[in-house]
Formats: sequence, C-alpha cells, structure tokens
Amino acid sequence: MKKILIANRGEIARRIIQTCKRLGVQTVAVYSEADAELPFVKEADEAFLIGPAAVNASYLNVDEILRVAQETKVDGIHPGYGLLSENATFAKRVKEAGISFIGPAPETMDLMGDKIGSRKTMIAAGVPVVPGTEEGVASLEEAIVEAEKIGYPLMLKASSGGGGIGMVKCENEQALSQHFESIKKRAQSYFGDDKVFLEKFIENGRHIEVQVFGDTHGNVVHLYERNCSVQRRNQKVIEESPSPNFPKEAAEKLWHAAVEAAKAVNYKNAGTVEFIVDANHAFYFLEMNTRLQVEHPVTESITGQDLVEWQLKIASGEELPIKNQADIPRSGHAMEFRIYAEDPKTFFPSPGTISTLKWGTENVRIDSGFEEGNTVTPYYDPMIAKVIVESDSREDVLAKAKGFFDQTDIQGLKTNVPFFQHFFENERFQSGDYTTKVIPDWLAQK
Repeated sequence: MKKILIANRGEIARRIIQTCKRLGVQTVAVYSEADAELPFVKEADEAFLIGPAAVNASYLNVDEILRVAQETKVDGIHPGYGLLSENATFAKRVKEAGISFIGPAPETMDLMGDKIGSRKTMIAAGVPVVPGTEEGVASLEEAIVEAEKIGYPLMLKASSGGGGIGMVKCENEQALSQHFESIKKRAQSYFGDDKVFLEKFIENGRHIEVQVFGDTHGNVVHLYERNCSVQRRNQKVIEESPSPNFPKEAAEKLWHAAVEAAKAVNYKNAGTVEFIVDANHAFYFLEMNTRLQVEHPVTESITGQDLVEWQLKIASGEELPIKNQADIPRSGHAMEFRIYAEDPKTFFPSPGTISTLKWGTENVRIDSGFEEGNTVTPYYDPMIAKVIVESDSREDVLAKAKGFFDQTDIQGLKTNVPFFQHFFENERFQSGDYTTKVIPDWLAQK
C-alpha cells in the first residue's frame, strides 16, 4: 500500500501515522471541527475536515469519508478502533468503492458482531461458551423463565453491544425486571438492534483475551494473551501481559481455543478473542473483537512486533510476517494504563483544556492523542493517552509505573492519574491474584 485514509481520530490515528511514516506509506486524516487543533491532523500528510463535532455528522459520516478517500485516491482505509471499526456495512462500502479495508471481511464482522450468532459459531467449533440463552429474549416474561434455568447472578447483554455498553449484572429477578426494558432501549439507541440475551455471571472471573491474526493464505497465529480484568463500569483501565498467576498449561489451552475460534470464521487481519476465566482456570468465550484493540501496545511490547504493520501487510495480500507459531517471540512483562479525562472518584468524564501536560521521566511508551493546550471535548471518548510500561519482570513494571505517575502532572481538567497512584497500593493487584471485581471491591472498602 502506498496511501491510506485513517477513519479515526486522536491517539489511534497518531499511532497508525507513526507506522506509516516508517514504512513510507502516505496518510490521509479526516477530522471534525472539534478536533481541528489535535496533533493527528497536523501529522498526517493530508487532512480533511468532514463535519461538525457531533460524531454522527463527522466520524460516522460514511458518505463523506468515502468521498475524501476516492478524491485522494487511497489504496486502503484503516478504521482504528471504536467508531466505524466493526461496522460491516462500512467495510462493504469500502470494498465496493475498490478500496482495501484494513480489517477482517465484512461477513466475519457481521457474524462476530452479533454475540448470539458468535456464541453459536463457537459452540459448533468446540470452543467453551458461558452458559446462557442461545437465542435473543424478546420479553421480560421470557427472560424471567430463562433466568430461572440459568441461575442468578447473570448478565443481561445487548447482542450487538461492546465496550461495556449495553450490559448489566442482575443479582435476582427484581434486578432483571428493573433493567430489562432500559437495556433493550439502550441497545437500540447505541447499536440499532434491541436484541438482548442472558449469560451466567462467572463469579471471581478474570477477563483474559488472546491476540490473533489471520492472512489470506490460510495462516492463523496468536500473539499470546492479555489480562484485562482491571475495569470500571465494565471498561478496561489497566491491561497486562503475560497474565499473572495463570499457569502455562492453562494459557496454552486458551491460545489454542483462540486460534480455533479464528479458524472457525476464516478470520483475516487483527482480531481479539475474549474469554472469562474462573478460579479453576476454566475459560469461556465471551466475544471476538474484529479490529485492533486499544491495548495492542501491550502485545507489541512483549513480542517486539508492530501490529499495525502486520495489518497493512495482510490487507495488501501478503502472508503473516511470522507464519510459524513457535517463531513468535515473547519476553518480559508489560502493562498499559489508560489515562482518561475523568473524575478519579466517580469515573465520570471531565472534559476541559489541558493547561499543563508534564509526563514522568521514566523510560515508558506514551501513545497520546493530545498535547498541552489541547481541549478534551465532551463529544468523544475522554481518553487522553495510554502509558505502556515494560521491563523484565512484573515487579519492575509496577515500580517503574509508580515512579512515572508520581512525576506526572496534568492540569486544567480532572484525570484518573490520582486513581492509579492510590491503586498501586491495592494488595490484590500487587499480588497479581485479582479478578474483574478488584476495583469495585477496593472502592467498597474505602
């Protein structure tokens, strides 16, 4: 590929531009009026305004994005993550326009984007799934009947949901009755599909995912696992690899299941297979994210591979850069910390202008969408940056991260940096023996 359009913004747009510059690939950025001053707009070879701040009028405006792509004669479109990245209709229109979509086939996105459909596919492939309904539940009455069969607690989930949106834990029938209609409406509003289903809630579970890649020549590999169990509001804030306190035998079974899942859907390009793992290391398929993940730098750190470069090569029809699973390296330990413009006590977004942005002096990787003087607006996800810390051991990573955050100073808005500074004291997190309840349990004790 000689030229690509990046149908995204902020940090991930800068990340893609970085690899493209190294490879000599020209980049075209698209931006909204609210993002005109952000670094990614200036760093791309070309940049085009595509609409006002509202996401539906800009970053989700498929017609305008495709118009720019055709006028600039790009070879491919990289969707980043979020926004249009898992929109099969967008991927189809990109292909129909004679442009390469840097991601999986639209048919795969359709299948794996529907959680009910993906559950059925995984069952057929022999991949364990969480006990739950095999079809959508249309009414509260039906949900109550099915819930009795599954047993409480359980998760009420939107079939087309993602990113922690459209799901709620129900401890009993009263909670299910309280949330059923609101989740259906939320699913319709966010995803255009009000289909919901029920899934058994795995107590004391860990959220562990596996990075997979497939090419158009039949090769499928994994690039090991990431533990994403440190979450608030069902959204990840810290990810790490290797997953601590996870036996090698269990990890190998997980990797194998992820590769089988990818093969079952003839997967191409970058994808992530997400699992919930119980206290006995038994694992169950949750979903497959058909895109590059926010936390992909964790995998890059431990393998030494550039996953965006892998994506570009595969979209160009090349084979995987490393086809033999045994040849994919892994060394050291890495953690990613997501820095958000949010109240560190409530985790609610806190937009504003960054008057001071002083990072710590430790040698870490910072993938940032903003610079000092930029404004984090209320229109989009409030993530400011990702801090990726790597070293030879988990203990060294934690010490290095603590030193970095102690020196970091961000002013002009609230951020979750103070949260991380306090969270380092959490004994469960320090030990590595933590579950998805680590933040809620810690806050409940304070």
